[in-house]
Amino acid sequence: MTKFPDRTGRKALFGTVLDALTMRQVIERCVAAVAERRALTIGVVNAAKVVNMRTDAGLRRSVLDSDLVLADGQSVVWAARALGHRVPERVAGIDLFTELMAEGGRRGFRAYFLGATDEVLADMLAEVRRRYPGLAVAGSRNGYFPDEESGRVAAEIAASGADLLFLGITSPKKEIFIREWGPSTGAWVIHGVGGSFDVLAGRTRRAPVRWQRLGLEWLYRMVQEPARLGPRYVRTNGRFLLLVLREWAGVRRRIEETT
Repeated sequence: MTKFPDRTGRKALFGTVLDALTMRQVIERCVAAVAERRALTIGVVNAAKVVNMRTDAGLRRSVLDSDLVLADGQSVVWAARALGHRVPERVAGIDLFTELMAEGGRRGFRAYFLGATDEVLADMLAEVRRRYPGLAVAGSRNGYFPDEESGRVAAEIAASGADLLFLGITSPKKEIFIREWGPSTGAWVIHGVGGSFDVLAGRTRRAPVRWQRLGLEWLYRMVQEPARLGPRYVRTNGRFLLLVLREWAGVRRRIEETT
């Protein structure tokens, strides 16, 4: 399976990379990947993932190996801009997920859904078929399988003939599966969508658009699950802010040294 090579506009920052693309540009690349039968893997980063990549070598390698790395969090977009990088907009993983399904429905693509529980999958697939009747559901499977079964799961996806593969699995398992088994799935576009299956299934609510624009989607999620998400967000958001300040100080120092 030929890899999709175009990484024009990629920015190096925070110890990772970002592709400076709009949603429309990403969709165009995904459509081209399917049409040209070239594999395209998509990674997304938010503040928490940027922080976790610094201590999790497997996660870091898996993200950096992605053909596209997109700013899933608004805080990442703002921080990149503050450091002098032109990142045109946030391309949230869940928004790309729904846009790809809409585009796939118009073009008759086949999609495979891997992740969540069987109950969540059933509710989500009912909603997918209602919203995107032109999208062929090539198959689905829950995300609760041991690592040693990953090869068999990849073979099942390949047998389905899926053009698009969506993984509703948490990090870093989804990134590692994409890196190690993505080529074996035979899917042309592979996108890890995290908790998006739960949102489409109606199990969790997404933040209102106003909260999203203010960069507070993480706070809306934390309010829904304070015990589970509260400590995690406090830790990762604080570390991300320190990381950005440290990088900003380095930029300022280099500017002063050259003037």
